[in-house]
Amino acid sequence: MLQSPVRIVSYNVRYFGHGLKGLASTAASKSRIATALCNLDPLPDLVALQEVETQSLRAGVAHRGAHPAENQLEAFLRHLGDEFKRRGLVMPYRAWYFPAHVYQLGSIKLYTTGLAMLVNSQKLEVIADNGHRPHPITHHRNESLKKVKQTRIAAHLRLEDLQGRRFHLFNTHLSLPTPWAKEFWSQPGKMGFGQNQIAEAKAVAQYAQVTAHDEPYLVVGDFNTAPMTPVYRYLTEEAKLRGAQEQLKQIDASRSQSFATAGFMHLRMHLDHLFASGDLGFIDLKDTCTFGDRTSPFSGLSDHVPLIANFDLG
Repeated sequence: MLQSPVRIVSYNVRYFGHGLKGLASTAASKSRIATALCNLDPLPDLVALQEVETQSLRAGVAHRGAHPAENQLEAFLRHLGDEFKRRGLVMPYRAWYFPAHVYQLGSIKLYTTGLAMLVNSQKLEVIADNGHRPHPITHHRNESLKKVKQTRIAAHLRLEDLQGRRFHLFNTHLSLPTPWAKEFWSQPGKMGFGQNQIAEAKAVAQYAQVTAHDEPYLVVGDFNTAPMTPVYRYLTEEAKLRGAQEQLKQIDASRSQSFATAGFMHLRMHLDHLFASGDLGFIDLKDTCTFGDRTSPFSGLSDHVPLIANFDLG
């Protein structure tokens, strides 16, 4: 039997609120991102999402209609299902949510943070996950700030394809470099230089290595780090992971500004990455576009663009 490649999308969706500058989630954002995913050819087998809420004031304040009990991921899946239905197709995705943090005032949830992963159940089976207890990776420099520091996690799925090959997917979103460290102000580089970021990258990599054992795995997400920074070098040199864009020559890793995956006003940054262990081989990055490329179907839908890759399980 021919072994087909697996296609993955990793995307920071900004809580489906980019249309309102991140202040509140909107149905239009969910619908447009659902349409953009459905327009990919071939469809992705795996979708790793960062910045996904559950239910909160921010997640629901802009919504009206017949689905008040939906959480944010359920609402997105409904839009995705509607898009497949319009095309006369069956929606193939199942979703897993991984809660990270809740900011609340009394009993009112102001906003929540988390990760999500979608799996094409026609091609892959999930045989284990840590959705009930995502692995904590947050680095706390100061214990007094522990309660207000946003929790960071590593989400995990163990998967099996139609040929019985097993592999793992780890999805994460590292913290920004902490401004409380004196080196933050003394060095010109920021994203990927924070000691807190290095500690969280180590926590993710070590968790992935221990959990996957001798099975192949991917570590993907928003790392808030540019190529060839201390965080990137740790992951590619010490943890011995391979970056898809570097491997496939889409970027020159020595030039951190050569490819932007995120933007703020006129600022462009390379923050998102796809990493793989030695047994996985990236094949291509078809449909991966730099931030600001208006030919991308994801243009204007978030302050990040998705990374999209085909890989072989080896």
